Amino acid sequence: MRHLLSVLALLAALSGFAAEPVWLTDLDAAKAQGVKENKPVLVDFTGSDWCPPCKALHKNVFESAEFSAVASKYVLVELDYPKSKPQTPELKAKNAALSKQFGITGFPTVLLLDAKSGEVFGKTVGFGGQTAKEYLDKLASFQNTPEGKAALEKEQKTAADRSSKSRVLGQKINAAIAAKDFKAAEAALEEMFADVTGPRKAVMPFNKARILIQIDPTAKEQALKFIDEALALTAGDETLTKPFKAFREKIASGEAGAAGSAPKGAAPKAATDPKKGA
Repeated sequence: MRHLLSVLALLAALSGFAAEPVWLTDLDAAKAQGVKENKPVLVDFTGSDWCPPCKALHKNVFESAEFSAVASKYVLVELDYPKSKPQTPELKAKNAALSKQFGITGFPTVLLLDAKSGEVFGKTVGFGGQTAKEYLDKLASFQNTPEGKAALEKEQKTAADRSSKSRVLGQKINAAIAAKDFKAAEAALEEMFADVTGPRKAVMPFNKARILIQIDPTAKEQALKFIDEALALTAGDETLTKPFKAFREKIASGEAGAAGSAPKGAAPKAATDPKKGA
């Protein structure tokens, strides 16, 4: 009897844990499963061995207990675009065709698809360090209805307009760097990041440091202040703090010098859209 009670207690404890999510790699098979189970398909376009935001998305969201608890609502698909991880030529070609079909322009991109029609009704691009709850709330906000798809189309247009504006501001920043006009570059950066919130805001002072030290290698003290400001805004996001600290060391030691280039794996340059994943 005591043994039976122990077994029942163990089973009860195990039932409290959500099953580990299963990721398919074949979109057609996933859509067929989605039709059978009446579930939408969640597709993760990722660069698993080279893309820092992709790794952060998996660590902070897809490997979280919060995601495990809701993963059964979707049929999950991972479409990988690695640089070093081996893939068969057939898989590479198939994934490349899917990237083109869905107009993927950045990683990570996560899509929600109607399993029967294949239509997209949800989309996120990039990862800005959100909590698992914040990211999952965003996914849950997408609705597979005509109104939901219209709202997504409007949201995507806004994002495209924002990206276009960022490109123009990026050109202004590059021109300011060429003219060694830090004030002009700083003003364009502040306009670019005006509506960015959360840890992603840290990219602005980081880029100020990068640009300043490129324009004036002797301005180490002010550049270090910008880096410290950036570190304070990261909220502990390791995908940002690690490269920021590495670049701080380069500035402090004088290695950054006139190059002013960001370290490998650092935050994107100023010319990229600051709101992606924000």
